[in-house]
This record gives sequence, structure tokens and C-alpha cells, in this order.
Amino acid sequence: MAGHIASEIAYRMVVPGGESLAVTDTINRVGADFKCSPVEGILSHRLKKNLYDSEKTIILNSSDSQKREYKSSEFELQEVYAIDVIISTGDGKSRQQDTRTTVYKRTEDNYNLKMKSSRAFFSEVCSKFNVMPFSLRSFEEEGKARMGVVECTNHNLLEPFHVLYEKEGEFVVQFKFTVLLMPNGPLKITNTLFDPSVIESTNKLEDAELKTLLATSVSKKAKKKKKKAGKSSTATDEAETGTNDD
Repeated sequence: MAGHIASEIAYRMVVPGGESLAVTDTINRVGADFKCSPVEGILSHRLKKNLYDSEKTIILNSSDSQKREYKSSEFELQEVYAIDVIISTGDGKSRQQDTRTTVYKRTEDNYNLKMKSSRAFFSEVCSKFNVMPFSLRSFEEEGKARMGVVECTNHNLLEPFHVLYEKEGEFVVQFKFTVLLMPNGPLKITNTLFDPSVIESTNKLEDAELKTLLATSVSKKAKKKKKKAGKSSTATDEAETGTNDD
């Protein structure tokens, strides 16, 4: 429930003129009410064509060092963001274990690969996925892909998406969606299909300010265009429906 409410409030805050750090602070406040923690350092990125991790971001639960380095940014009209809210019942500090990932993405580095299998694998990565992340399961010959990825990763042609863990016995939830900043308000174009009625939470949102924000409507009503003076309604109708001979 903490993750659901935090994502719904973030959705209402990603609007032109809004600040990314304000979203960070608000998600922290939601977590505190539910006795949960946003996962430290998770970034939501502005999306661009062929670029899913541009420089404008929203950070979750930043550490002291991240706070010193992070620069808040202002949301602008017609931007697109992938909002990623990850909440934990633990301390929110993720850690790696022995699990090997299958998900990678290209970097901007260059290197002349030595192994034939690595060159064939990397060529397929470039042609099929370009700069977007991919899974080794997407290859017809997954065994050869697992061989080729080693040299590519060792020489930083590919960057792995590591599998991260919380402490044993804790629970983690992720809500992720894409939002467009439109003139009539933010527009969510992907849906988590989450039904809050199936969850019975032991804690609830107590913050009065956030309750008010959560209750607000997301989209504004579009303003109707005024008819031009001196133009009859019949002429207007004909022009709009395309029935005029001209």
C-alpha cells in the first residue's frame, strides 16, 4: 500500500514547474507513515528517443553522498518520465548476492573483441537492441550468448543490471509507469493494474497535506475553443465535419 500511494502522489507531482527533489521528499514522507523505506538511490529518468536514462532524474531515499552530488531538476511541458517507486519493509539498502544477471545494456566504450563468439554476439546486440537494455533469454542460442557476454562485460562494452536483495525476511514492492507531461496535466500511459482493495495495510497515510494531494484530480479539463464572432453555427459545423465544398 505504501508503494501504491507513493506512486500515485508522485504521479500528481510530476507536472511542469515541479521539482524532482520535492518528489523525493514526498515519497520519503509516505514511507515514514507506513513504517517502510524507499529503496536507496533508485532513479526515475526522463526518457528521450533512444535514451531511457537521460540526465534529468528523480532519486529515492538518497544517501548523504548522493545528496551532495545530486542536482534537483525542474519538470517541463512535453517531457516524458519513467517513474520508478520501490518500497521496502526493511532499511531500503539493497545489496548484491551470488545471483547472476541476464540483463545488460550497451555503453559508449569501444574495444576490439578477440573472440569470434564475442564479436558475433555483440554484433547481434547492436543490430537487434541498439542502446536499449536486453536479456540473454532474447537470443535463440542462449548458451552462445552467455559465452559472448563475458568478454564484452570484462571490457565494459556492456553494463550488467545486477540482481539486488534486501535483508532476509523483508518485502519489496515496485510500481513503475511512464508519464507524459501534457498541457491538460500528467498522462500515465502504462498501468500497474494494481487493485488496492485486495491489500489490508496495518499502517495508513497520516500526513494531512499528502492526503489532500492524493485526493486531487490528475488531469485538467480541456478548454473549449470559442467560436469566432460573426460566424454562424451552421457554417462552423460544416467546417468541422468537412462537409463544406471548399
